[in-house]
Amino acid sequence: MHVFTAAESAAALLQAAITFGLGLLFLALFARYRKDHFRWWAVAFGLYGLGLVAIVSFLVTGSFGFLYWHQVIIGWTALAILYAALVFSRQLRWQRWYLAALAFPVVWSYLAIFVLDSFALAAGPTVVFLALTTGWAGVVFWNYRRLTGSSAAGFLAGTMILWALHHLDYPILRARGAWNPWGYFVDAMFVLAVATGILLLVIEEFRLGLHTLTALSGDLGRMDHAKAEELLLQRPLGLRGVRGTALLRREGEEATILRTAGTCDGWKADGLPERVIELVRRSGRTGKAVLEGDRRGQGATPPFTAVVPLGVVAGASLTLVVAGDAAAPFAVLDDSILSAVGAQIGAALTNAELDRALELRGRDLERLSARMIRQHEEQRRRVSRELHDETAQVFSALKLQAGSLLETAPPEWAPRLKRIIELVDVGTRSIRAVADDLRPAVLDDLGLIPAVRALAADFREWSGLAVDLIAPDRAPPALSPTAELALFRAVQEALSNVARHAQAGRVEIRLDHDPDELRLAIADDGIGIPADQAKQLTTGAGPGRSGLFGMRERLAAEGGSVTVDGSTGGGGGLTLSIRLPILIEGR
Repeated sequence: MHVFTAAESAAALLQAAITFGLGLLFLALFARYRKDHFRWWAVAFGLYGLGLVAIVSFLVTGSFGFLYWHQVIIGWTALAILYAALVFSRQLRWQRWYLAALAFPVVWSYLAIFVLDSFALAAGPTVVFLALTTGWAGVVFWNYRRLTGSSAAGFLAGTMILWALHHLDYPILRARGAWNPWGYFVDAMFVLAVATGILLLVIEEFRLGLHTLTALSGDLGRMDHAKAEELLLQRPLGLRGVRGTALLRREGEEATILRTAGTCDGWKADGLPERVIELVRRSGRTGKAVLEGDRRGQGATPPFTAVVPLGVVAGASLTLVVAGDAAAPFAVLDDSILSAVGAQIGAALTNAELDRALELRGRDLERLSARMIRQHEEQRRRVSRELHDETAQVFSALKLQAGSLLETAPPEWAPRLKRIIELVDVGTRSIRAVADDLRPAVLDDLGLIPAVRALAADFREWSGLAVDLIAPDRAPPALSPTAELALFRAVQEALSNVARHAQAGRVEIRLDHDPDELRLAIADDGIGIPADQAKQLTTGAGPGRSGLFGMRERLAAEGGSVTVDGSTGGGGGLTLSIRLPILIEGR
């Protein structure tokens, strides 16, 4: 046996301090995140530190009791490292029979130190046990890398396997003092490498999981309800190891499937697995996220299941279930973080539902507005027809009767009868003007372009303003009668506004179109309006003229839009622009 030196003592104590420090670090992480794998890493590093203290005590005192406990504790350390790896990668739960594994270091260490005389026979099984246990942990992390593609898990697997090989040099070199004190430094490097790999793995998975879930909730806020549910199920499928997702409605202890994706689609036919039902119930009782692992999971029931409550959405308690081959990324996320993200997703779904309801309400209002406009126009048409066909005919008959009476009446009645005939003519023209204003007959008889030409000519006559009309000979044949009427009313309202407010001398009406869109612009050279007021008139966000509001409503019902520009041409004036899609059936 080699002679113990002060340098070896200092190296061993340094390694013990490093190991205890890492144990405290993982204990703090466990206290913060309450994840079992952090607790078991703390146990593993704490045990390793105690084992180093025991070997230093043996080398100082020569007491074989300290050597015995060193061997036992190092064996337990290897088992703790393996169990911590299994807890992280598989969410393994403690079973009582695992205590049997703890008995091997106790029994064999006693035999090796107090019974066996052969050093090779005593040390051989011990180092093989340590190498196999540590190598097994490396294989666990390698499988985790294979499932998830994690580079940190690959680094950790390589470190564990190299450390396992390093254990095999104990009976050949370290036990004979050949590596002292450098063997302690090599072990310290392996300890630091393992701790670094664990932290890198946690950071990697934490960043991926949190980024994906927060991005998911952000995307949901911009989706309608149906797309939001689809996105909610599809986005987690991009996480490492995730195979299926499901959205459930929970009522008391019962859960109903709303939507599924991936391997969870099989639940629609087979029903929810009992393990999933129990997890949903547990999550419902606590109001927190739950993550459970089960190595027996197969087929439509992957071995790892995360249940995240989403809160109450549209009157129903919703729960998101994510199932997969690996616990990542949910294993590293704090339950409170998962629950908070679930609440955020639930709020986003609620907002999406409210947006959907608001959109449906808006569509209902648009349909109601279009219906009111149609009814209004139909009423105008009826009144116009009655004025033209009935009242105007009565005036015509009255004029004929007055004319007949003039021929036979005494001469002194002639001036009064002529005045009556003149008043009848005035009334007839007034009725026809009102009828044309209510419903222009030229629009029904000749179409949009002739009606606009007649409207421009009439406006030029009574307003005294110069009117330039630039338009094709015929409007697009695809325009519906309601669209033509909306455009005609828009020109009518725009010209009326120019006459009342613009203080202009000239108006230009320009109408053109291509196969997809018709464009109409009415521009004047008047005083214009401020840019902020023009923006309000365009968006309808502020107080505006009722005529422009009606114009916007008419055109919106046809899929069109209205834009107001208060500073066209650099010289003042105002331009009202209208864009209307040309919808051709079957295109």
